Amino acid sequence: MPPKSTAQRRLAKEYQQLSKDRPEGILAGPVREDNLFVWECLLAGPPDTAYEYGVFRAVLTFPKDYPLAPPSMKFDPPLLHPNIYADGSVCISILHAPGNDPLQYERSEERWSPVQSVEKILLSVMSMLAEPNTESGANIDACKLWRHDRPAFERQVHQQVRRSLGL
Repeated sequence: MPPKSTAQRRLAKEYQQLSKDRPEGILAGPVREDNLFVWECLLAGPPDTAYEYGVFRAVLTFPKDYPLAPPSMKFDPPLLHPNIYADGSVCISILHAPGNDPLQYERSEERWSPVQSVEKILLSVMSMLAEPNTESGANIDACKLWRHDRPAFERQVHQQVRRSLGL
């Protein structure tokens, strides 16, 4: 068996840590034992939000040069949220490449850094679900709905919560 890459060793260690000390509302791990670069995640909707009681599936895809570069994350099926593109891709600072933001929306310390971890990513996404950043939204329609018709936004999210539970 060939020696494991730095990324594989790091991902194995993070998976072991997450398995041992799992944050509440988060379940995550590799889809297959022979490929540490694709993880399935189940996230519980944060309490006291429109997402409460939902269980949402997402996929984390890690680049071969992880942890130097961030993974990408995509909800499947997509979620209605100001910081989630219509295709389900998550737009959050911690998943943006290191360095300065060319659009100057984010400080460099908010962006990806190799000291981040899968756990930190997932906790950040849970926080994002509870408190969207509508100043630099990924889904403009969701941003407009969030700002101008919160009851309609919450009705649509409640429908997604019910679907996530098979109801």
